[in-house]
Amino acid sequence: MLTYLTDTQGLVLSGVEFRTKDSTTAEDRTTVETEVLEWIERYLQIEHILDLDSAECKPPLAIPRKLERIEDAEQLAREVRSKWMLGTDPIPNMTELLEEKGFKVLIVDLPERVSGFTCVVAREKGSPGLPVIVDNRQFPLERRRLTLAHELAHRVFDPTSLPDKEEERAANLFAGAFLMPREDLLREVGKQRNALGYKELIALKRLYRVSGAALLMRLKQIGVINASILTYAFQTIARGWRTREPKELEPENIRGQRERSQRFERLCYRALGEEFVSLSKAAGLLGVPLPKVEAGLKGPQIKHADHHQWLELPH
Repeated sequence: MLTYLTDTQGLVLSGVEFRTKDSTTAEDRTTVETEVLEWIERYLQIEHILDLDSAECKPPLAIPRKLERIEDAEQLAREVRSKWMLGTDPIPNMTELLEEKGFKVLIVDLPERVSGFTCVVAREKGSPGLPVIVDNRQFPLERRRLTLAHELAHRVFDPTSLPDKEEERAANLFAGAFLMPREDLLREVGKQRNALGYKELIALKRLYRVSGAALLMRLKQIGVINASILTYAFQTIARGWRTREPKELEPENIRGQRERSQRFERLCYRALGEEFVSLSKAAGLLGVPLPKVEAGLKGPQIKHADHHQWLELPH
């Protein structure tokens, strides 16, 4: 566990739990943690300016659940969906869902070795911890959504339940079950299949907004296909899907633009519109050039047809 003190509101960043490859370096970790701290400082500044309760997180479970076995994660995912009244439909925007529930979600460029991580921000003794989930913008949207669901699992699991490797497997199972509920998936594909076509798989991955490989693994988990059919799929129509996402939901040139975290930006423009902060302060909080912030405040300009003058739209 690493702890850093910031200069703003006595923040403490702790419980940093990376989901990484073994080759992650100490430099990677320091770079990522520093960026998160700086962002959290700005986030809490704007919430303080607007007199919002930063610690008002709405976890689905009052107490993290202790798992007896990996398979318990399936039922837990169903329970979390029920607590949040999500039904069994596909989730259109994982980032927005988590932000609505009080989680802070940061999507940034991380080292390739880092898929994502969770941490807790505490401001003062006795205050509830503020959960933060960080996702790697360099990864396809499909993978980022799975990472967010995976990190949610770590917020609802009792970390003493299972050994680390089994906990990771349980978190993967939770993520798949949360994004692709058994009941809904069975309605879409049937209870048992002997073959799957390319177009059907692409349509399904677009429906649930998950990676093609994760979809196939989920079909195996719930018994729709067996191990031999899964292996055959990865050798034929799904060849290479473990490393290269087919028909990505988000083209590589606009990575991070869809299902992005918008609450922080929205709060900054709210404070700017109410004149609680200046243009320069808002630009500093957002980390973008002042002209861009001004354009974001005033919106597009229309050239008057008769007088050839620029008129600003009311805001």
